[in-house]
Amino acid sequence: MGTGLTLLAVEAAEKTGGLFDLDATLPLMAIQFLILIAVLNAIFYKPLGEAIDERDTYVRTTKANASERLAKAEKLAAEYEQSLADSRREARSVIEAAQADARQIAANQEAAAQQEAAAQREAVQKELDEQKAAAMSQLEKQVDALSEKILGKLLGSAA
Repeated sequence: MGTGLTLLAVEAAEKTGGLFDLDATLPLMAIQFLILIAVLNAIFYKPLGEAIDERDTYVRTTKANASERLAKAEKLAAEYEQSLADSRREARSVIEAAQADARQIAANQEAAAQQEAAAQREAVQKELDEQKAAAMSQLEKQVDALSEKILGKLLGSAA
């Protein structure tokens, strides 16, 4: 009986047109497929494509802006470094000039102090010489007075 059933199935298949029946089902399936593609394109693919394009544009714009800002930042950093180097050189020259001025002022003050000390030494020496001369003249007067007294006593006692 198993063979009888297969025969009936083959006969039924022959009557209906077989595996590929070319009636109205095939064009209806093609139309349904095209409608599905149109709906998917309108609902899913087109918005997704637009979102991807917007995101790509945003990324490109952001990257260009970031590159531009980075270039500006690097330029500003270079300018600031140059300005800092100039300031350091200027500060160093100001410090060196101030040190040179300080050395010159110290040398001038030292020379003035030495001149003042020499002048004071000369004044003290002159005063000492005057006091010595005055003392010598007073001693000479005292020696003369003593000599006269001695002479007067010697002569007075001899007479």
